[in-house]
Amino acid sequence: QVQLVESGGGLVQAGGSLRLSCVVSGSISSINDIPVGWHRQAPGKQREFVALASSVDGNTYSGAVKGRFTITRDNAKKTVYLDMNRLKPEDTGVYYCITSRLGVTSWGQGTQVTVAS
Repeated sequence: QVQLVESGGGLVQAGGSLRLSCVVSGSISSINDIPVGWHRQAPGKQREFVALASSVDGNTYSGAVKGRFTITRDNAKKTVYLDMNRLKPEDTGVYYCITSRLGVTSWGQGTQVTVAS
C-alpha cells in the first residue's frame, strides 16, 4: 500500500513560481524504482497528465508545461517535487500526485493551484 500527500499549492500571480511536494509513504524502499508523476484538473475539465518521472523513460511532460515545469525526486526524503515557473492562468487547477506499483495506481488528495491574471 502506497500513500501520497501533496502540499505547496496556493495563489500566485501570472509569471510567478510554485513548488509542489508529494511525500510517498508505505511499502516502498525507493521512489527511484517506481514511476511517479503529476496530473491536474481544472474546473469543469477532465484530469490531465502534467509530468512523469520514470527510471525507464526518464522525465516526460505535457506540451502545455514543457519548458516551464520540472519534476524531480529526492529518495532520501521520499518526496517528489514539481517546480512550476512562468505560471499562467490556465495552469489553475487541483494538482494530484500519482504512482503505480505492482499494478495498483495510487493518487494523492490533491493541492489547489490558482494563478491570477
